[in-house]
Amino acid sequence: MITTFTKPTGKSDTPKQIFLEALHRHWKIGLLLAALLALAVYWFLTNSSAELSRAAQRESVAQGRNVPVVAVTATTGDLAVYLNGLGAVTPLNTVTVKSRVDGQLMTVFFKEGDLVRSGDLLAEIDPRPFQVQLTQAEGQMARDQAMLKNAQVDLERYEVLFKQDSIPQQQLATQEALVHQDEGAIKVDQGQIDSAKLQLVYCRITSPISGRVGLRLVDAGNIVHAADANGLVVITQLQPITVIFTIPEDSLPQVQQQIRAGRHLVVDAYDRDMKRKLASGSLLTIDNQIDPTTGTVKLKAIFQNADDVLFPNQFVNARLLVDTRRAAVLVPNAAVQRSPQSAFVYVVKPDDTVEARNVEVQGSEGDQTAISRGLSAGEIVVTDGVDRLQPGMKVVVRAPDKAGS
Repeated sequence: MITTFTKPTGKSDTPKQIFLEALHRHWKIGLLLAALLALAVYWFLTNSSAELSRAAQRESVAQGRNVPVVAVTATTGDLAVYLNGLGAVTPLNTVTVKSRVDGQLMTVFFKEGDLVRSGDLLAEIDPRPFQVQLTQAEGQMARDQAMLKNAQVDLERYEVLFKQDSIPQQQLATQEALVHQDEGAIKVDQGQIDSAKLQLVYCRITSPISGRVGLRLVDAGNIVHAADANGLVVITQLQPITVIFTIPEDSLPQVQQQIRAGRHLVVDAYDRDMKRKLASGSLLTIDNQIDPTTGTVKLKAIFQNADDVLFPNQFVNARLLVDTRRAAVLVPNAAVQRSPQSAFVYVVKPDDTVEARNVEVQGSEGDQTAISRGLSAGEIVVTDGVDRLQPGMKVVVRAPDKAGS
């Protein structure tokens, strides 16, 4: 039995009921549209990821066939071999100017920082006490000369009388001794005169070397003494000047070999950051012993220093040119790889495959390495991309960019 419910028709729907029924129908439609939109987004993202994965896979397969690398051609050239060492600028001569006599410092003729030459007058000490000593010595000598002359006259007279047997021989001998005594007194007087003159010379203090004057240590008007420890001023020679630097003891035989061969070894001085070259000079000498605490040996180089760019006690980096590799096979440092057994490079063969070849490194300087065996000039070596290479892989070679990478 089926029962059917019918809506009463005696009374019409209210506006509120009509609104609720319309809202109920629209809500179902919106929910359906949102579900369809979510499904479409999911399908799009799934297809995009799959496409990207397939593209990456294709790219990986392509790269597996041809690996892009940067390569250069090995060349032939000369490679300079340097030894680097830390050093300090040391003056060739440094003199503390002191007074050699006691007296009052009357005048100072130099200014602090002046460049002076050997023999230039620096200061003057009051000479009057020594002039008085000179006058006294000259007077004493005149007196002794008169006494000597009188003794010589008496000696001549006694010789005549002795020949006539008028005086005994002892009296003649005494007169001869008196003459010799006066001659000795004359020599003493001459020494005193020379000493007084020398003291007058010492009153004028001159520069013993050519160089730069430091800060004045004593002002005019002070009493100075020959025993003063500090002196008047310090003069430092700047031209030429030396640099003392150290190298490892293991490098000493290489330097000695060049010196025994009579070669002129060039030394360059660089600033603290090793970026700016200050001056060029030559090796002067090697120290006579190795420092056991550091395992290094000291070397001294001399520089003309015409522009005064090197200053005493200045810290510098010294580079000693010990050898030059002539007609060596040169490659960039980045091309040389290291293994526990040996050094090797990746060589690009004519069929665009790479070969790992062992080489013998002769030396390196800057960004260049000299190869003594295992590589010939004109062969192509890989400098970038070696971390992805295996022997026999095919590569796509491109030249380095302008920056040299």
